[in-house]
Amino acid sequence: MSERIFLLEHVSKLYGGDQEQAAELLQQGANKAEVFQKTGCTAALWDVSLEVRKGQIFVIIGLSGSGKSTLLRCLNRLLEPTGGAIYYRGENILDYDGAALREYRRHKLAMVFQSFALMSHRNVLSNVAYPLEIQGVPKEEREERARKYLQMVGLKNLETVSCDSLSGGMRQRVGIARALCSDAEILLMDEPFSALDPLVRSDMQFELLRIQRKLGKTVVFITHDMDEAFKLGDRVAIMRDGRVVQNATPVAMSKNPQDEYVKKFIESADKTKVLTAEDIMIHPGSLIRCCDTPEYALKEMRLQEVSSVYVVDNCLHLLGVLSLTDALAAHAEKRSISESMVKELPRVKLATPVVEIIPLAAETPYPIAVVDEDGMLQGLVTKASVLSSMT
Repeated sequence: MSERIFLLEHVSKLYGGDQEQAAELLQQGANKAEVFQKTGCTAALWDVSLEVRKGQIFVIIGLSGSGKSTLLRCLNRLLEPTGGAIYYRGENILDYDGAALREYRRHKLAMVFQSFALMSHRNVLSNVAYPLEIQGVPKEEREERARKYLQMVGLKNLETVSCDSLSGGMRQRVGIARALCSDAEILLMDEPFSALDPLVRSDMQFELLRIQRKLGKTVVFITHDMDEAFKLGDRVAIMRDGRVVQNATPVAMSKNPQDEYVKKFIESADKTKVLTAEDIMIHPGSLIRCCDTPEYALKEMRLQEVSSVYVVDNCLHLLGVLSLTDALAAHAEKRSISESMVKELPRVKLATPVVEIIPLAAETPYPIAVVDEDGMLQGLVTKASVLSSMT
């Protein structure tokens, strides 16, 4: 397991009213609305505990007012928690003095905003290099690094262009390049793609995944879109009324929602983008080897009540599939299994998303073989298992 970057313990943020009474009510299980009605205090966060691991995309999702953006702003102390502790690599950032906090913000964190937050009086290169400018990095060095990240986000040769002339997607690319240019190990992203149209948004999600996997950055990402959360998140926390309702991997959350609220919340998500071949495959009931006889293959099909069997070598590497029709023909014509089997057949890896398997399942007459990196057969995906994953 990778090392822990953030550890949050019982973090709360209360605004106004009688906060002492509000805390007592919240401890007794009162909800946000009840607390506000009785005390005039708004519980933006209450008793939030979670951890973020190095190199992880940790997604926080919730409806408006759930506390997700408040929580993000507590991570860089733009908001001061009312209670609890926030540890960065074992140090409680709530204990930082002014100098330590500035160092933390300048060198450990970078923020990407929904509104792009670019400076219109600066060109693209100057915007991207700005974090290094405030760190005191010499102009030549900071511009060289800025060009590197502009190329990484697909904006090479646009250094001198005014940001006002860019499209929304291109502006957000500038924002990401600027965050990367600071060389911070953590990216805090507050609904960065929500203002973009669907096609551009999908492109930006892919770009973020590509860059994050390449650089190994730790990302805390805020969204209200469950599909986006499941697409990007290594781990997802659902918030409601200032509390974390469930914190799990996308697959675990899809399979075992904590309660009815989570279940309803994720109903709109496309589970075929979350589940993989490994999640829906079945183990083959029968396998044959190419040295076996057609008669043996026919016997196996009869015993297992199937119309095809998969052919493997002695190390379980997939060689092909033999259908009932081909087995009967091989028996009648005294041909070997190797001569009769279909060798060109669809194969998918364990991590292949179900959404990519659907068109294969629609076209192939056989269950789809699931293989590992060495070509060893791991399981089969049937049309029925694909359909069940979509409901």
